[in-house]
Amino acid sequence: MTAVTDLYPTRGAMEVATPRVDPVVWSDPGAPGPLQPSELSDFDRDGFLAIDELITPDEVAVYRAELDRLVADPDVRADERSIIEPKSQDVRSVFEVHRISEVFANLVRDPRVVGRARQILGSDVYVHQSRINVKPGFGASGFYWHSDFETWHAEDGLPNMRTVSVSIALTENYDTNGGLMIMPGSHRTFLGCSGETPKDNYKKSLQMQDAGTPSDEALTGFADKHGIKLFTGKAGSATWFDCNCMHGSGDNITPYSRSNVFIVFNSVENTAVEPFAAPVPRPEFIGARDFTPVR
Repeated sequence: MTAVTDLYPTRGAMEVATPRVDPVVWSDPGAPGPLQPSELSDFDRDGFLAIDELITPDEVAVYRAELDRLVADPDVRADERSIIEPKSQDVRSVFEVHRISEVFANLVRDPRVVGRARQILGSDVYVHQSRINVKPGFGASGFYWHSDFETWHAEDGLPNMRTVSVSIALTENYDTNGGLMIMPGSHRTFLGCSGETPKDNYKKSLQMQDAGTPSDEALTGFADKHGIKLFTGKAGSATWFDCNCMHGSGDNITPYSRSNVFIVFNSVENTAVEPFAAPVPRPEFIGARDFTPVR
């Protein structure tokens, strides 16, 4: 693959903060699409946008039933695309869900979903990653603080910050059941983490992040500067967030599961090259190498 300049160095001897050089919103303010100019402005400023009802309660029931079906399917559980909780042995996540399930493929193609991604990224888009996260009650582990772009750049080879994620709630997000937390404005600084990428790092990192994890000192500085926003909302609500947001979620020790479908859209003008800080790319079910636009 073609070598390109590394604008965001990471996984070196020391932690390094690099100012973002890429736009956050790549389209013109008046570009047609589901998002209003004020919403695009808020996304540009904060790095995220919460929507109270992206899909209806009836649609939530359809997607939740499909999630339950997939998690209960022994063939899906045995597939390498399924990630299992180390302690409980429950299914934690199922990757490439838009290829496994036509129900979730339809969600990816929904204009309310892909239309917002195109508007933010200013181009056609393809799915870099999709998954369902189950996070059942009574002990499901969280996701430690990280920037997705740090991993996608280091291990998947995405050259620029032209990628956006949407997390659509399929259960209610309370302030107690391990909800998504984001540091507003953190997307403006890339934090390059220290340490080399181990071989087959994804096998460990999908259960518990290690390589690509910021230091306590850096996280404290980010939190002091930006604060922390916790997202709550009914099933059907959604959070769109920039690829470089510092975010994470806590363990869920309540009885109430926090299930969601997570879709990552990347610009067709930002396709993956060789990894910037890993010996080989991660498997395609985690970081796609099929750049076919969503239609």
